[in-house]
Amino acid sequence: MEDDASGETLRDRITRQGEDALGKLAQDLLENPLVTGAISRAFEARERAVSAQETAMSALNLPSAADLERLTRRLRSVSQRLEGIEDGVDRLDQRLETLGQAAARATADERLSGVESQLAKVTAELHALHTALDTRPAPMPREQERLEVDGRSQPAKKPRKPAKRR
Repeated sequence: MEDDASGETLRDRITRQGEDALGKLAQDLLENPLVTGAISRAFEARERAVSAQETAMSALNLPSAADLERLTRRLRSVSQRLEGIEDGVDRLDQRLETLGQAAARATADERLSGVESQLAKVTAELHALHTALDTRPAPMPREQERLEVDGRSQPAKKPRKPAKRR
């Protein structure tokens, strides 16, 4: 059943004509002020009904659909943040595990040689400081020197005072 001139089937023609008719009908309805007024009044009535429903539910202390939607969005947001934190903790755990394995591989001999090299550096610095400083004792002040008497160095004896009698 194919039309030779246009190459379309009967079904295609009927479908095209039906679509055209429905489009023209919808256009005519939208241009009709009576229909557009009815549609706008229906939408206004719907908005008033939704507002009245929210007021009634609020008076009964029940959550509205909008409240539930906000709560759902917040819960999703918290869930995503928690997943991000979990991922960060997992990465941190892997890093710590890698560091722990690296520390375990370092043998006691390697650590001991490191300590010995640091000790050698400290010893060298102490020796350099020791040689740089004058290590001779400071001369004694003249007031504190002992006087020599007859070629011997002895402390001078103080004369005793007689004890008082009662």
